[in-house]
Formats: sequence, structure tokens, C-alpha cells
Amino acid sequence: MKVLILNGSPREKGNTFTALKEVASVLEENGIETETVSLGREVIRGCLACGYCSGHGKCSVNDIVNELAGKFEAADGLVVGSPVYYASANATLVACLDRLFYSTRFDKTMKVGASVVVARRGGCSATFDELNKYFTVSGMPVVSSQYWNSAHGGAPGEAARDEEGMQTMRTLGRNMAFLIKSIALGREQYGLPRSDEKPARTNFIR
Repeated sequence: MKVLILNGSPREKGNTFTALKEVASVLEENGIETETVSLGREVIRGCLACGYCSGHGKCSVNDIVNELAGKFEAADGLVVGSPVYYASANATLVACLDRLFYSTRFDKTMKVGASVVVARRGGCSATFDELNKYFTVSGMPVVSSQYWNSAHGGAPGEAARDEEGMQTMRTLGRNMAFLIKSIALGREQYGLPRSDEKPARTNFIR
């Protein structure tokens, strides 16, 4: 069992890294392999709306997004971490997630998703909601913790002193490990939920 962790911060060893490392350590303790990829300093452009992916199963822009696609498909869960910029996620991370989720055609149903957000002070809740929408539109169960999955810190490493934030990360790791294992057992005994209904696409303007 494996979890892919995406660090959206340009500060490779900053507070987002600190929070994600806490989650990863607990996942590893519970027998879940993790791989962390730092995206914050990558050059990732937004979606071109070209439609290439619908016929080819990958994005027309050949960058790290296509590299991540295989890792995402092979993983049982995905953790996405971001610093808070203007009550929103890092634009580089958002560009990556837009293209990663839209261009990949594999079934994401019951892959487990979790978002982690870090701020000096405010904007965590808005960013947390923003990131969770990638999971909920894809049939991915969202992992909860004892509080919203956030930590606070300004200077690099300062989040480690946020006792409640770090405890929230550890609880998140335990809950995610449990959910991944539970879904694996459920898949074995009951199979995945039905997915044979033809998608109903309703436009608001005709």
C-alpha cells in the first residue's frame, strides 16, 4: 500500500514540509509506503483546454504532471499540501492538480485523499476547502482528523512548535492508514461501488 504526497510549497524544507513529514512518518509506522514530490519550484503551466487528453489519456504539455500520473494511478492515497497564499493554495500546485485530475482517465474511485494546509495566521479553511474539491469530484473518500488539517508557522520549521497542528497531522496519518486498509478489505469482500451508470451531463444553458 502506498500514498503519494505532493508538497506544493516552494520552500522545500519549510512548514508545509514539516506538516507533511509528520503525516508521512505515521503512515510509514502503520505499514503504508510514502513518496513525497516537491512541486513548489517546478514550472507548471495551467490547462490549455485543448482536449488532447481526452484522446490520448495524458496532457499535451509534457512536464512533471504526466510523470505524476503514473504515480497517482499506482497509489492507494494522495496527500496534497500547500502553504496559504491570499486564502488560496499555491498557484503552481493548483495548475498541477487541475491538469493531473482532468487529464488522467483511470478510475480514482475509493483512492483516499487528504489535504494539508499551512499558514502564518489566516486563510487555512478556505484553502482546505479548495483542495478537498479535487477529491470529492473524483469519488475519493476524504480523510478527516481531530480538527481541520492545518498547521501554523511563519519562519521555516516553526510549524513543529504548533502542538495541536502536529497532533492533527498524526491523527490524520492514523486515520488515513486505517481507511486505506479498510477499503482494501472492503474491495476484497464486496467489490467497489457500481460505476456502470452512464454519466448524466446537464448544462445550465441550452
